[in-house]
Amino acid sequence: MEKQRTIAKEATVKGIGLHSGSKATIIFKPAAVDSGIRFVRTDLAQRPVIGVCVENLFLKTGSMRYSYLEKDGIQIYTIEHLLAALSGLAIDNLTIEIDSEEVPGFDGSSLGFLQELKKAGITEQENERRYFSVKEPIYVEDNGSSIIALPAQELKISYTLDYNHNYINSDYLELAATPEVFEKELAPARTFCLEDEVNHLKGQGLGKGANYENTLVVGKNGVIKNKLRFPDEFIRHKMLDLLGDLYILGVPLKAHVIAVKSGHSLNMKLVKKIIAQKQKSVASAIHINNFPDDGEELDINKIMEILPHRQPFLFVDRILSLEKGKRIVGIKNVTINDYFFEGHFPGKPVMPGVIIIEAMAQVGGVMMLLQQENKGKIAFFMSINNAKFRKPVVPGDQVVFEVVTQKIRSRMGQVYGKATVDGKLVAEAELMFVIADS
Repeated sequence: MEKQRTIAKEATVKGIGLHSGSKATIIFKPAAVDSGIRFVRTDLAQRPVIGVCVENLFLKTGSMRYSYLEKDGIQIYTIEHLLAALSGLAIDNLTIEIDSEEVPGFDGSSLGFLQELKKAGITEQENERRYFSVKEPIYVEDNGSSIIALPAQELKISYTLDYNHNYINSDYLELAATPEVFEKELAPARTFCLEDEVNHLKGQGLGKGANYENTLVVGKNGVIKNKLRFPDEFIRHKMLDLLGDLYILGVPLKAHVIAVKSGHSLNMKLVKKIIAQKQKSVASAIHINNFPDDGEELDINKIMEILPHRQPFLFVDRILSLEKGKRIVGIKNVTINDYFFEGHFPGKPVMPGVIIIEAMAQVGGVMMLLQQENKGKIAFFMSINNAKFRKPVVPGDQVVFEVVTQKIRSRMGQVYGKATVDGKLVAEAELMFVIADS
């Protein structure tokens, strides 16, 4: 099994954002195991942390010229070239301090990031890498573009480029996304745009930091004031962007990704669908025989209609399966951005056991309060018995809570709950509730 990796020492880079034109300084810092990739906005007073995860993914309709994350109204954008370098170097844990909202563009490729991170040194950590393997084909399409992700033993990208342009020919390229292949075949490939697009992009307030050195501007007869590094540099950069976008998953991917004319917007839709399959895969790992029919799965908004809890003390993200009065299954996605990690072993974050039990109780509370006679009421703890903690829960885990009824009376209920991660038991307890009027 491969081990997780971070950098051996700090590294600093400076540059200009391709779209904002703003100067930015980045300090790369080693990070603890299972902490993931995190941006820290050092230009803001509170130094907000924005984790690289689907929860912080910003997805909008229409064309996207770059990828970005947002949390609590704070953004970090043009992240794809940096994330591609982290993917190519197999770096799992990293703190990225940045004093701007846009990542520097350097020469429009991933090469600058890759070289500086390699100088800092890559070091293995004690925990194993966590992958997500696509189990069933996943397909997305939009306006003539498409991507399909198929089960595979490694990450492989097949890309078809088809531009209606005299100089950018239709092309096809397939590469295994290994560190060696990435460094040699993809990292140097630079971003590009058509000469006809320049004025339109400027009119949208984009490309303020772009020039003929960091962006391949393609005219009718070729690249203006620059030369290609590869005869097929355009398709290679599209593959680089796709790799960077896929790293927003928060874990490395094992799949054969076949893309036709895809860009950031479609890439993000694929990421969303992959996460949806991951959640279903986790559910099947605990042998859910009756996966929810339409109308049985509850999202966070429906959960808040049942439970009185609110952030930061609502610990249930979704209800996957429900047999009213008998059994319920819910999930909690654990991220480094959860507030309790700021003080609970911040050097090696572990989810507090009391919060695991509280989340389990909230799942059980949903089941009890969905009974017709209990609607609009509140479920209070009476007792916790035989609570056991088998395995630590860390950022990046998805905790699946399965709660089954032991005894139900008119205003009291006793349940057994267990929490699992990747099908392995992490905690269990017997809980007793009393139902009270709100």
